[in-house]
Amino acid sequence: MSSFGNSNNSLNYSRSTAVRPSEDYFDIDDIIASDLKVPCTFELPVYWLGFLNKTDDNEHIEVGVKMELPIWLAVVLNSRRRRVVSVELPNTYKESYREIVKADANVVDLYKLGPFYYTAGMKLLQFDHPDTEPLSRSLLETFLNRFRGIMDSSMNAYREEVSLAILKLDETERKLFFAGQRGVEAFDKWQRGISHKLTTSAAIENNRKRKILDLEQDPMKSSKQD
Repeated sequence: MSSFGNSNNSLNYSRSTAVRPSEDYFDIDDIIASDLKVPCTFELPVYWLGFLNKTDDNEHIEVGVKMELPIWLAVVLNSRRRRVVSVELPNTYKESYREIVKADANVVDLYKLGPFYYTAGMKLLQFDHPDTEPLSRSLLETFLNRFRGIMDSSMNAYREEVSLAILKLDETERKLFFAGQRGVEAFDKWQRGISHKLTTSAAIENNRKRKILDLEQDPMKSSKQD
């Protein structure tokens, strides 16, 4: 087992602190959201990793040093088993911003606050922080308050209006918007009686194209098959 230090009060690496895969482990949106930086203050010394602190030439990270760490790393260092760092919420999730969103959620540019506002916000709920409960309520209320407007917009926006309609939506809301548009298109096809028409699956079509390409490259295959 390797160690970052030789003191009982310093950070020691162990398998118990390894990052465990989640159900969204291969989700690119989840990966990007996990990289959001959160302000952290070290409560234990970490030896020989001072180079991570760009504001100091010390070879160790001392108690009280403030650094911004990605969520995926801060979660490990802020575990209840051994709290190496304390965590503060990013500015866009603090009470002052939550009040702005609460005042009129429908006009807020959520994408500007964070492209993955909901996904990253839910990850912040993992931390033992006094604001996690208010943040949880804020995320839910914001989503519910904006939901109907997003769906109405997705069902009535023309192609040339889509870019404007999704401008202030975060990535979760944009997926919801496009899902609504696909639903409208599917319903329209059903009304026109074309939704039931059978079409060749992509796998079969690709296999057919591959066979044609093989025959063009090697005509002898056709005579062998015959």
